[in-house]
Amino acid sequence: MNQNQNPNTIQNPETQVNKTPQMNDRDFTNDILSTEKYMTDAYSVALNEASHQSLYQDILAAFNETQNQQREFYNLMFKKGWYKVEAADQQKLQQSYQQFQGYTNQLPYGNGQMQ
Repeated sequence: MNQNQNPNTIQNPETQVNKTPQMNDRDFTNDILSTEKYMTDAYSVALNEASHQSLYQDILAAFNETQNQQREFYNLMFKKGWYKVEAADQQKLQQSYQQFQGYTNQLPYGNGQMQ
């Protein structure tokens, strides 16, 4: 293991690309992924503010297509080892779960069960 690598890091072996001043496959893919993320954020705002049902449906279709493309680029980058994630700490997960479980008791559904 690399000395700088966190043991909780989840990453595939990295596909090597040429390190040159020109953009390489990793640079292009990362740029597209960033653009797709930005677009899904923008479409999300537009969905919240669409006042006409037909317009809402058109934006929703574009949002879904963009979101699916974003996921495919994320999967590609992860597969090639160009994107890494940190494993979740089980104790932190349990604490978050308990915190939000407590919030459900404040919901107007009675016993905290979603219906």
